[in-house]
Amino acid sequence: QVQVVESGGGLVQAGGSLTLSCAASGSTFGIILMGWYRQAPGKQRELVATVTGDSRTNYADSVKGRFTISRNNAKNTVNLQMTSLKPEDTAVYYCTAETYRLEKYWGQGTQVTVSS
Repeated sequence: QVQVVESGGGLVQAGGSLTLSCAASGSTFGIILMGWYRQAPGKQRELVATVTGDSRTNYADSVKGRFTISRNNAKNTVNLQMTSLKPEDTAVYYCTAETYRLEKYWGQGTQVTVSS
């Protein structure tokens, strides 16, 4: 079992920046992929960014050039640096950890609100 806990959400004005942090604990040796998803009110949950153990990254088109995902394998943490935030980035952001057994663990989510 893997436990995932996010932190760092909040309220920010459009154009501002925010960094989300996530820590995985438990059976972390099997984690091969960590990432962030988000879900806005009335919308489906969507991928934001992922990072592998060797730091290969993948981003949603909507956040490319504005968001940066980074991972610390030794600490089993992953951060999401968000810049040039837009009101449409408002959502609950979820951290995920996926193991080599294709088990995906989710955090409880952290709210990000961008005011115009």
